[in-house]
Amino acid sequence: MKVPAQWLKEKVNFELSNSELAERLTMVGLEVDSLKPAAGRMSGVSIAKVLETVPHENAKKLSCCRVEVGGGKVVDVVCGAPNVRPNMLVAYASPGAKLPDGRTIEHAVIRAVTSVGMLCSAAELDLGEDDGGLLELAEDAPIGLSIEEFLKLDDEVFDIELTPNRGDCLSLIGIAREVAALTSMSMSEMAVPPVPAQIDDKFSTVIENPHGCPRYVGRVIRNVNAAAETPMWMRERLRRCGVRCINAVVDVTNYVMLELGQPMHGFDLDQLNGGIQVRNGRAGETLELLDGNTVEIDTDTLVIADSDGVVALAGVMGGMHTGVEPHTKDIFLESAYFDAITLAGVARRYRIHSDASHRFERGVDFTGQERAIERASAMIMDICGGNPGPVIVTEVADSIPSRGAIIFRPAEIKRLIGIEIGTDKVQQILETLSCRVEDSEGYLAVTPPSFRFDIEIEADLLEEVARIYGYENIPSTLPTMTMTVTRGSDRHERDQRIRDALVPQGYFEAITYSFIELASAKIVEPKRRPLELSNPITNDMSVMRTSIWTGLINAASYNFNRQADGARLFELGTVFEQVSDVLEQRYVLAGLASGNVRPPQWGEKPRNIDFYDVKQELDNLFNALLLPTCSWSTGTDPALHPGQSALVMVNGRTIGKVGVLHPKIARHFDLEQVIVLFEIELENLPAASIATYLPISKFPSVRRDLSIIVDQRITAAEILGATRQAGGEHLRDLQLFDEYRGQGIDSDKKSLAIGLIFQGHSNTLTEIEIEDALSRVLLKLSDDFGVTLRK
Repeated sequence: MKVPAQWLKEKVNFELSNSELAERLTMVGLEVDSLKPAAGRMSGVSIAKVLETVPHENAKKLSCCRVEVGGGKVVDVVCGAPNVRPNMLVAYASPGAKLPDGRTIEHAVIRAVTSVGMLCSAAELDLGEDDGGLLELAEDAPIGLSIEEFLKLDDEVFDIELTPNRGDCLSLIGIAREVAALTSMSMSEMAVPPVPAQIDDKFSTVIENPHGCPRYVGRVIRNVNAAAETPMWMRERLRRCGVRCINAVVDVTNYVMLELGQPMHGFDLDQLNGGIQVRNGRAGETLELLDGNTVEIDTDTLVIADSDGVVALAGVMGGMHTGVEPHTKDIFLESAYFDAITLAGVARRYRIHSDASHRFERGVDFTGQERAIERASAMIMDICGGNPGPVIVTEVADSIPSRGAIIFRPAEIKRLIGIEIGTDKVQQILETLSCRVEDSEGYLAVTPPSFRFDIEIEADLLEEVARIYGYENIPSTLPTMTMTVTRGSDRHERDQRIRDALVPQGYFEAITYSFIELASAKIVEPKRRPLELSNPITNDMSVMRTSIWTGLINAASYNFNRQADGARLFELGTVFEQVSDVLEQRYVLAGLASGNVRPPQWGEKPRNIDFYDVKQELDNLFNALLLPTCSWSTGTDPALHPGQSALVMVNGRTIGKVGVLHPKIARHFDLEQVIVLFEIELENLPAASIATYLPISKFPSVRRDLSIIVDQRITAAEILGATRQAGGEHLRDLQLFDEYRGQGIDSDKKSLAIGLIFQGHSNTLTEIEIEDALSRVLLKLSDDFGVTLRK
């Protein structure tokens, strides 16, 4: 929000310097991003009058002008502006004058004609972007007066960054109210007398969506001169506020919006038919907007329509066909209250940003529509003339917001802010903020004003008191409290152990968005129904994630595209699935690995990470979590390669999956690298076993190797599990160190070689004890799987 200091001072005659006021505003939450001069520095530029013009003899596009510069002095100036004409008042830069861009004007000879100085455009004086013609001044501008003095350019502009909850400050009077409260100065109230109707013409209005628009105020004004020139003082104020001039009617509506905070719109009455309808859009309706873009209206969008169709996006932008043009004679002025929630996101959905939508989305005063239309009517009649009709207010009273009293306990100030502020001071602060305060025993009944939507509860009032009292006036005191060390939650401790296990293995923890693209969600988890967002940030973030893999794959792809050789990422987070009408949430660990197993080195050839590397890393993780022995089972998943994936099992229950990314999904993400993924359902993990101390045995260990023949359908995990069960207490470890299929082995069989390590706790194992354990193992394997020893 840009606010010229001179305009602000007309409302509140503050005694602070502009820089001091900027600091005070920042301290109360209205951050002043910059304080800049209203125009570039210049000197030697004054008001002059063009007396006559004749074509330049040697250049068709140039004119030789006789110019009165003040004090009866007349000079010759060569000018190339197309709009130069006799009796025109312009800005004249005399020889020696300095312009904002740093140029110094000198005598010049242009095509054999001497030019004493220069006639200036608005762009050359840093007073606008128009460089197609001379800056034309009002007829009453005094010749010879400095342009800086005439336009009061000795001004500064506050550029204020407002938080979304302070929509009330998106106007001059909103900032003025804050300044008045800060400086304990009175604000000059602007009288807006009603403009009496001169004609009886009305234009009917029907509100079909009272929730979105409970109040709509309109007025017909006939016989306006829309081609009238906007006064220089208004153009200057609009420029300093960062608003481009369009035409007199539009400039007035923009001016009133900046002044009062109420967006308005003017329609060409001759282009409207059948009355105004405030309703939702209908299927198939389109609208060409004032910016030239055509949008297709959806049924959730609030629109302004007539009997022929949509004429404006309510609270956002008007339509091209019904906009006010210089030839417009009759206008219909609109000043409405649109619900902030209804309009939230509409402009973003249509990729539009307007000053009106910016204000309506943050909330405008629901009582200010009539005041704004009276103010605009008076200004239009002063500038453009016209005959106004009566102001027609259409409203649905039950849908108009109301402000109830908030119980405020001054004693809470000490408890929450830490200082004592007298009740009289508190009441004074709140009343300077336009609140109505009623004093009762022990509390205040405070009714916020209609323009302060951000004040809803007692804590909001406490904040208002604190910021106006001055945060800098609240002493800094360190809190005193008793610190106790408490044990973290089981989930927190488990998550930390997961991090401690994966990070040393080369993984980096990632945090990806919970919102993903619908197409990616369907291809990665086609069996799970994602929750679609009603108001997504972008189309690429339109659903809640059903798998963390999507975010990790995107993160890896981002790194690969920036010449990263590999990636090892993991994330702890929640995934979401819509099951009937219930949103199910699961807490999972997901990971991704790609690239070389180890960094390049001279002693080992580079090798890409594969399924078995990730399997070993997960085994290390499960050991760190003190989980019961996990087994691996064949299984399929739509996102994983059918022949290079597995399920993770504990006690016969699936707790996760691991495998190589399916080639078709890799193509969807434009990936050429081999990606290994894993996901563990953390909520399905069994309770960790209790770690117990086992002293290191002083006795030697003995290794025995078994080479067995088994059916191919039997997995190595099943063999190892049965071996552990039968091995007894002295079986300290076992390893599968070979698998063979081929010559000498039946086609439906395979050979497995297992190493068993035995060790006693209290004595050296005898050969009989070892052979007894081996016999039990072979008997178990034979009975359960039909295993035979390989000869």
